[in-house]
Amino acid sequence: MSDLAISSAVLPAAAGTTAKADTPEKVRDAAQQFEALLIGQILRSARQSGTGWFSDGEDPSGEIATDYAEQQFATALSRQGGLGLADMIAKGLERRH
Repeated sequence: MSDLAISSAVLPAAAGTTAKADTPEKVRDAAQQFEALLIGQILRSARQSGTGWFSDGEDPSGEIATDYAEQQFATALSRQGGLGLADMIAKGLERRH
């Protein structure tokens, strides 16, 4: 999907919403998703640097399975408090309302 297609798909829905429509639960969920994404990137970077993480990169199916496992682990870790970023982000965004 091109950037133009993404923008046109996202903008009409976002144009009618206001910042006040965001509930604390939505803000917290978005912050947790962001933290999970960051943790996943850290794990992927560690694996690709050759530090001996699960896969050596030679098996494509193993690489896909490892990517999925890292995503799931990052999501679970984020939901349990993770690095504490989700709390800081959610608090920062709630103060703006």
